[in-house]
Amino acid sequence: MKKIISLFTLSFLIAGVLHAQEIKKYKIAIFTPLYLDSAFDATGNFRYEKTGARFVNAGLDFYYGAQLALDSLQKRGAPLDVFVYDSRGKQSISSQLAKPEMRDVDMILAQTNATETKLLAEAALRRKIPFISATFPNDAGVDNNPYFVILNTTLKSQVDGIYRFLQKYHSLDRIVMFTRPGTQEDLLKNYFNDVAKSTASTSLNIQFVNVGADYVPQTLARHLDSTKRTVVLAGSLDEAFATKLTQTLAGLNNRYPVRVIGMPTWENYNFTKANDLEIIYTTPFNYDRNAPLENTLATEYTKTMSLRPSDLFFRGYETTLRFGLLLLDTGKDVSSNLSRKGNIVFTQFDIQPVFKDQSKMSLDYFENKHLYFVKIFGTVKNILY
Repeated sequence: MKKIISLFTLSFLIAGVLHAQEIKKYKIAIFTPLYLDSAFDATGNFRYEKTGARFVNAGLDFYYGAQLALDSLQKRGAPLDVFVYDSRGKQSISSQLAKPEMRDVDMILAQTNATETKLLAEAALRRKIPFISATFPNDAGVDNNPYFVILNTTLKSQVDGIYRFLQKYHSLDRIVMFTRPGTQEDLLKNYFNDVAKSTASTSLNIQFVNVGADYVPQTLARHLDSTKRTVVLAGSLDEAFATKLTQTLAGLNNRYPVRVIGMPTWENYNFTKANDLEIIYTTPFNYDRNAPLENTLATEYTKTMSLRPSDLFFRGYETTLRFGLLLLDTGKDVSSNLSRKGNIVFTQFDIQPVFKDQSKMSLDYFENKHLYFVKIFGTVKNILY
C-alpha cells in the first residue's frame, strides 16, 4: 500500500527515447477515486490497515492497473507525460482541471460517478480533447459532445444487444419477462418496448409479468411450459431479485425447462445455489484470468498488494494502454479515430457514434457497442460470443 501511494509525490513522467531532435510529448490526465486525504493520516499511514476499506480499493485497483500499463509504455519509449488526480480528494475536480499542467492535456481517462462524468465531459468539449469514461455505464445527461466516450455500455444499448440475441436465437420460443414494481424496472420494460417498435426485423412477443416481491414458485410456474423451454428475462437489476428469481427457477427447472437471460449487473453475482440452471448475461468487458497476460498482471498485483485483483485493475490497465497507444499513433486526431479497430488488450471494443435524436443527426457521444454473452451452467462459465 505504502509503495503505491509514495508514487503520488510526483506526477508520472514517462520520458521518450532520446533522439537528436526533440520528440513531442503528449499529456494524459487520469482521474480516479483514491481518497488520499481521508484514508491516510498526517504521517502518511493508511488509516484502515487493519480493518480494510473497500471504498478505497476500487480507485487503487484502477490506478495500479494504469500504472502497470504506463510502465509498459515507458519500456517502449513512449513520449508521454501522465498526471494522476484523486477525484475524491480535498480539491474539487474543477480546481484540478484549472491546474497549469491541464492547459494542454491531450486526453482524459477516468473512473467516475455521474457528476464527475458530466464535469469532465464538459471540460473535454471545451478543450476539444477526448474523454474516455472507463467505468460509468451512463451518458450522465451529456449530449452534442463528440469528445465523450463511454466504454461501459449503457443499459439501453445492453437491452438492444439482448433483443438482437433473442431475435437471432429465440424468435420462435416463448419469452417471459418477470419483473417487479419500480422506476428502474419500468425503464427496462420501456427499453424493450422501444426496441420492438424500432426493429427492422419481426418484433418479439415478450410477455411482461409483474410478480412483485413476495411471489411463490407457483406464481412463476403459471407462465412456464412443461413441454418446451421458456426463455425468462430478468426484469430488474436488483441483486436480491436476481438471487430469488434464479433459485426459484432452479427449483422448477426439472419440470419447466428454462433459459434465463440476466442483466449486465449479474457479472459478480453468486449463483451457486441455482444448480443446473442455464444463465446468460451480457458484459462489455472480457477478462480471462487464465490467459497469459491477465495471469502475469494478476501475479504482479498480488505480489504488491497481497490481494486478488478486481476487474477494475484490468480496466485501468487496458484503458490506459489502448488509448495511450491510440494517442501516440494519431496525435491530435484521436477523436476521428475512436471507431478504429486494433490495439486490443483484453476486450474487443466497438466504439460507435450515438445520435439520441436521429432527426437532428447531432452526434451526442461515442459508445462501446460490443457485448460479450456469458453463459453460466453450474460451476462452468463460458463466453458464447
